[in-house]
Amino acid sequence: MGKTMTSDEMREQSPVRVVIVDDQHLVRQGIQALLALSPRVTVVAEADDGEAGLTAIQEHRPDVILLDLRMPRMSGLEMLRVAGARGIELPPVLVLTTFDDDAATFEALRLGARGYLLKDVTLKQLVESIETLASGGRVIQPSLTAGLLERIVTGGTGPTAGGQGAEEPEAQPLSEREVEVMRLLAAGYSNREVAKALHLAEGTVKNHVSAILLKLGVRDRTRAVLRAIELGLIAR
Repeated sequence: MGKTMTSDEMREQSPVRVVIVDDQHLVRQGIQALLALSPRVTVVAEADDGEAGLTAIQEHRPDVILLDLRMPRMSGLEMLRVAGARGIELPPVLVLTTFDDDAATFEALRLGARGYLLKDVTLKQLVESIETLASGGRVIQPSLTAGLLERIVTGGTGPTAGGQGAEEPEAQPLSEREVEVMRLLAAGYSNREVAKALHLAEGTVKNHVSAILLKLGVRDRTRAVLRAIELGLIAR
């Protein structure tokens, strides 16, 4: 008699279910064709604006949303706001953006998006990012992080530890190990990848991340990276 799989093992073997929300038909087709090459991800629906996206999300209950921010009728940002206002619980949102979307990306992160990538990423990067979000992680593309931070340094607007316009608390110094962890977080590493790179237990990494958030006075990894770069703890 064969071994019965646990629910966790079944989830690990099942592909991550994705909904694509983008107003450009060719972009949606391209992403879908790209993801069709990987057995680890399956596209369950697509939508051409935020309102259609909310309908598809509630109907198909995906694991991850791939979201464009600039769309007619209802943009990606409006979709995030409306979901919050209607009490719709969204799965992890991965923003697919371009270099000129810094302000919109900041707002998307403030509204709950868990990651952002450029639209010209490779299949490997996209699949790994989707899986990271599905497993509870975040994705930060370093090339965009520098551009986003520049808005803060030069007086631009962006989310702070307590939301837009909130005064940031004074940061406490990080230990040498915490700085090492912070650098890997800035490179987009997951807790598991950080643990492997530094030869630590994953639980130890989670403790370091919690300590980093507390010391920097921020609520999540994305803001921690931006705050650490702003303070000069890691290079831009």
